[in-house]
Amino acid sequence: MERQKEQKFIIHGGKPLKGEVEVLGSKNAATPLLAASILFEKPITLDNIPLVEDVSRMIAILKSIGAKVSWLSKRKVRIDTSELTPTTIDQELVQMLRSSILFIGPLLARFGTCTIAHPGGCIIGARPLDTHFQAFRDLGVEIMTQKGKKGNIYTFDSQNIHGGEVILEEFSVTATENILLLTSLLNEKVTVKLAAREPHVQDLIRFLRLAGVGIKEEGEHALHIRGKKRLTPLAHRVIPDYIEAGTFLILSHLYRENIKVHNAPYEFLDAVIKKIRDVKEGKPINIQTLPYPGFPTDLQAPFGVLATQLKGISRIHDPLYENRFGYLEELKRMGAKAKLLNPHEALIEGPTSLTGATIKSFDLRAGITLILAGLIAKGETIIHNAYQVDRGYERIDERLRALGAQIKRVNG
Repeated sequence: MERQKEQKFIIHGGKPLKGEVEVLGSKNAATPLLAASILFEKPITLDNIPLVEDVSRMIAILKSIGAKVSWLSKRKVRIDTSELTPTTIDQELVQMLRSSILFIGPLLARFGTCTIAHPGGCIIGARPLDTHFQAFRDLGVEIMTQKGKKGNIYTFDSQNIHGGEVILEEFSVTATENILLLTSLLNEKVTVKLAAREPHVQDLIRFLRLAGVGIKEEGEHALHIRGKKRLTPLAHRVIPDYIEAGTFLILSHLYRENIKVHNAPYEFLDAVIKKIRDVKEGKPINIQTLPYPGFPTDLQAPFGVLATQLKGISRIHDPLYENRFGYLEELKRMGAKAKLLNPHEALIEGPTSLTGATIKSFDLRAGITLILAGLIAKGETIIHNAYQVDRGYERIDERLRALGAQIKRVNG
């Protein structure tokens, strides 16, 4: 699978926007569910699939090991993994996609071994695999590392896997999902403590329960898992994307609520809605990102744009990744008053009129943030590296044009 030609967005900002927009399926829910298809000896069906780059690459990796993938409708896919050859996995695609780490758990569960390259992904800071690897080792998985041409290659062996207790080193979403996938075919009790509880983790748990995996929750962050040798195939609908919903709610507020957001999963947005209510009361933003149900790190950058339009000094603290504030330099080029106190904390002063500039999207969430900035800025904004936004927001330019935005996508 070749990466599409380099593209950029050109935005003529300062135009009035209004209308309605629908929240689509969650990318972060779809990717572990696609990986989970490996656990089944008969076909499963997934509906409400978002048509974004990360999902396309997950499906391409599945096909590389022999999965038969059939589209039943625009967003509904049937996946048959009855005949797989794990050794044919497309390692180049793996190295381009952070979510490819989710193939380790189900491949080990079903085949007892797998070899996979170091996953790629957004450049938002160090995202080591230590939490995954330690959790695997706690359950008896052996891991060998060797140097490859483009990074490490890992070989996993689960012939001595056993039940027991796993205490994660952090509230890692993908590590929690990987352990759920790894243990789904293991008929022994596994307890996971410090488990992540993000909406997409909850969606995976619902899916696995319907397939026959015993999963009990204890308190907010502990899971008790007992798998079974054969799972029951099923049809499942992916939850709406609460991060996309939050992004459109911010956009709506920037345009005085002339944009109506449909299909938003409000049950997952308490922390976000609280901050929007604070803004409505005229308060500057004071945000600290936290694991769910706290404020999501994936929305701190879009709120950074909102902060440029508020009266006073907003403070944003994101302890999770050290490169999450890369977008601030681009906003400053547009006239924003922002100061980076340290790699995890920033101040933004407003209100400030933004002016169009030529800027670059460093990662998925920075990309959508700069689009928001371009929409409210005066003049022309050119945002390079449109690909990053395509990884998580489906046809964002088309959907914004439907609201009245002057945004187009061009090559080069």
